[in-house]
Amino acid sequence: MRVGFIGLGVMGRPMAGHLLAAGHDLAVWARRPAAAAPLVDAGAVGCATPAAVADRCEVVFTMLTAGSDVEQVVFGRDGLDAGLVVGSIVVDMSSIAPETARSLARRLAARGVDMLDAPVSGGEQGALAASLSIMVGGPKRALDRVRPLFERLATTIVHVGESGAGQVAKVCNQMVMVGTLQAIAEALHFARCAGADAHRVRLALAGGSAASRVLEVMGGKMVERDFVAGVEARLHHKDYAVVLDEAHRRGLPMPVSAQVSQQLNALMAMGLGRCDSAALLRVLEAGSR
Repeated sequence: MRVGFIGLGVMGRPMAGHLLAAGHDLAVWARRPAAAAPLVDAGAVGCATPAAVADRCEVVFTMLTAGSDVEQVVFGRDGLDAGLVVGSIVVDMSSIAPETARSLARRLAARGVDMLDAPVSGGEQGALAASLSIMVGGPKRALDRVRPLFERLATTIVHVGESGAGQVAKVCNQMVMVGTLQAIAEALHFARCAGADAHRVRLALAGGSAASRVLEVMGGKMVERDFVAGVEARLHHKDYAVVLDEAHRRGLPMPVSAQVSQQLNALMAMGLGRCDSAALLRVLEAGSR
């Protein structure tokens, strides 16, 4: 297929690389040409604008930070909209607000272009290993066309529902994952303060009903005091703003998520936004001095 990819960061670049390695005709654009250079060297076509990417491709992926970034790439000056034709598909794999995804999908549908909101879970390692989980919102006909591409990126692909449903699922994922991360940080901090070996406590928890992937990976980073980012905490901070905004709009009580959001606010205030979210442990430690 003729595929475009925009958003060549720590996750987007290996994802685009998998599509190129699978033999697809890949076109790329990046604000920083250096980000696209490894893919261009491997055979991708570098484009001067998002519009030029869309002009070459039947499917265009975006993997960006915020909803405003996606909107700018799609509808801004020299954006995808200027090059898309009827029957094209835009696949946004960013984590953005569900209502933003729905708005973009409606505007593209008016042009005869399908959009899938398809955020992912699995982090950088999942992107490198092509073992991501993709949560998809949007028309099934579009998913059927791009499924062979998704299968090069992920081991789990779930069509959650109509436009915006993929982003709703991603919000739910973040609530469970980061809420669990905060609980683990509190447990290990409590263990240390109560005179127990946090490493051994984590091993004990891993053998019982508290076991989880988050305890295994992020708990391991905490006991090793490895705060180098797998996923930067600033991104979870951004996601929690979406959680609370959606909850506020719908009048939903979210007591746990509200408290976790405050801990992420404190982490950002400490200048730890570029660290891994395992640094939530450091927020607790700072408050105990």
